[in-house]
Amino acid sequence: MADVTEVTEEQNARGLDIQRYLSVARRRHMHFLIPLLIGWLAVWSAGWILPATYKSATLILVERPTMPKNFVEPNINEDLQDRLQSITQQILSRTRLLLIIDKLHLYDGGRRKITPDDKVERMRKDIGVELVHDAHNEEITAFRITYTAHDPHQAQRVTSELADLFIDENLKVREQQSKDTTKFIENQLENARATLAEQEARVRDFQGKHQGELPTQQASNLQILSGLQAQLQTEQDALSNAKQQGVYLESLIEQYRAFRSAPRTADGAPTDLPAIDNQLEKLKSKLADLSAHYTDNYPDVRNLRAEIAKTEKTRGDLQAGLKAMSKGTKQSDDGAAMGNAGNAPQLQQESQLRANQAEVKNREQAVANLKLRVNEYQGRLNQEPANEQQLADLTRGYEQSKANFDDLLKKKDASEMATSMEQMQQGERFKVLDPPSLPLKPYFPNRLKLCGVGLGVGLALGIVVVGGFEMMDDRLHSEKGIKDLLPVSIISEIPVVLVPSEEQSYKERRMLGWATAAIVAATILAGSAFSYLHD
Repeated sequence: MADVTEVTEEQNARGLDIQRYLSVARRRHMHFLIPLLIGWLAVWSAGWILPATYKSATLILVERPTMPKNFVEPNINEDLQDRLQSITQQILSRTRLLLIIDKLHLYDGGRRKITPDDKVERMRKDIGVELVHDAHNEEITAFRITYTAHDPHQAQRVTSELADLFIDENLKVREQQSKDTTKFIENQLENARATLAEQEARVRDFQGKHQGELPTQQASNLQILSGLQAQLQTEQDALSNAKQQGVYLESLIEQYRAFRSAPRTADGAPTDLPAIDNQLEKLKSKLADLSAHYTDNYPDVRNLRAEIAKTEKTRGDLQAGLKAMSKGTKQSDDGAAMGNAGNAPQLQQESQLRANQAEVKNREQAVANLKLRVNEYQGRLNQEPANEQQLADLTRGYEQSKANFDDLLKKKDASEMATSMEQMQQGERFKVLDPPSLPLKPYFPNRLKLCGVGLGVGLALGIVVVGGFEMMDDRLHSEKGIKDLLPVSIISEIPVVLVPSEEQSYKERRMLGWATAAIVAATILAGSAFSYLHD
């Protein structure tokens, strides 16, 4: 038993040898040839049963714009692949395809009536769009349109129709996109114009409300304030002098009033006359001090000179009156005349006092007005930093709006030029490079190719059948197999002795096998040659 197991394992280790294959081929050649022929005939016949379809193709070149981009920049999407996808979706839409189907009467020859939706789906499957890139595979230079139909002329007509649709649709899409871009920029420009006008109105209103308080007027405000302060100082000085003059005139009138009852000297002069001289000396001393520091045109110098002149005139008038009073008689007529002459200087001083009081009032009003104006301009200067910040914010918004408006205006002009270029068909265009072909050879089925496929199917089927019969056959067909199964060595062999009838039967089977092989081979070669010549 152990010896039989070892023999079996040795046999499995050796596997099938060539002699065994040849032996199987001699015994099972009919089991191999008939399935081979059947498999090949099935596939080959299918190639003739299936309806032939023809594919027509056209190559469309993508022509770049004739106008250089340095002169006119396109205002549409430059991604050709995206635009082709969009155009393809539009052309493959149900409405477009139904128009072509109805126009060319497509898919009407079948036995059963199909719905329009089924026709559209079939046509979509029959249409093909293939992109052609450049050598670097970076840019689309062309694309190929194909259509498959059972009639070659119909395939050519549909392909031509599709090519025209792609060319026309590209022009329409580019022109429409260009117009839409221009329209969008125009709308944005109108919005920017309205915003700019609003910003201008805000700046104008702010400048109107803060007239005199703007940063640009700071220098003039400072200059005006400096002049007002100098004028205020002059008015205050003049007011002070006028008040001093009033006090002086009041004291002088009191002196006149006291003159009548004051004791006199031997020559008739009043004892208070030296007070006027003392006042005059003080004024002259003050004038000398001011003249040492200022010119004669300085306001205080001019006022002081006028005051000295008035004092000297008053002193002269007083002396003249006193002399007239000292020479008067005691007669009533002459006494009345001298009384009037003595009262004349006093009346004149009272008149000057009233004028001085009016001057003081006017100068006080002028000083008050000047203080109001000084406070007004100081308020303007104090308000200028806040106004400058607000105006800067308004101006910044205005400048941004103006820059946006100018940019949109330039884009609008460029977009209008691009739209005009598209309307003149000077932009990117599609041009038929290869007209739709008339297919003379079926695209499907490829009968010569199916011959090869059928041969492979037949070979596989024959091998499977032979293998199946061998597996089911438990007989021994070779001496080697018998020797491998026997546990002892064979000492002698008995040769096979065939009778004439058996020899004749063996020859007939061999002749039949070769004849069958020749018929199968001839059939396959003839079928392949016929398919080749027919296609």
